[in-house]
Amino acid sequence: MKRFEQKAAPPHFEEAVGEPGRAWLAEHPTGRPPGYWQRVYHDVSRAFDGLCAYSVIYLSHAGTVDHWVSIDEDRSLAYAWSNYRHSAGWVNSSKQALPASALLDPFEVEDEWFEVILPSLQLVVTDACPAGVRPRAEYTIRRLRLRDGERAIAGRQAYMELYRAGGVTLEQLDVFCPLLARALRRASSA
Repeated sequence: MKRFEQKAAPPHFEEAVGEPGRAWLAEHPTGRPPGYWQRVYHDVSRAFDGLCAYSVIYLSHAGTVDHWVSIDEDRSLAYAWSNYRHSAGWVNSSKQALPASALLDPFEVEDEWFEVILPSLQLVVTDACPAGVRPRAEYTIRRLRLRDGERAIAGRQAYMELYRAGGVTLEQLDVFCPLLARALRRASSA
């Protein structure tokens, strides 16, 4: 994981998502809210530079709009821009209806709290992560399968192979797989 800054909602958000969403919630005290948030999928993706907010790997295919606080936990946030995170589908499925308080929000994370280790490509929590946050950080990467899950490792491995074959530069890895780029820089300076 890495630090992401919250971006402002796009100008069309209220008309496309907020207003119809709140109207639907007012009329339907129960039931699954309609996915109006899909109307701003590309805006959510751009707000995270195309990266999954959790795995920090560029999503070359369509990701998902993740509700940081799940709809099951608080329906009133279903149509709140501030509650959206760009996510790989497999990460979103791993997260499901976990309470937000159990996990570490990408907007809480500071750079250097996590690193990819070589050659295993596992994601680990570093000593830079404060002790009071560390249990949630460890739980987050374990529960969302970011540490050593097959898909997370495969994503990092694909970029590593591309880099080794000369298909991408280290500077391009900064865009597509920034934690791997950081690991490679650490290894080259060691």
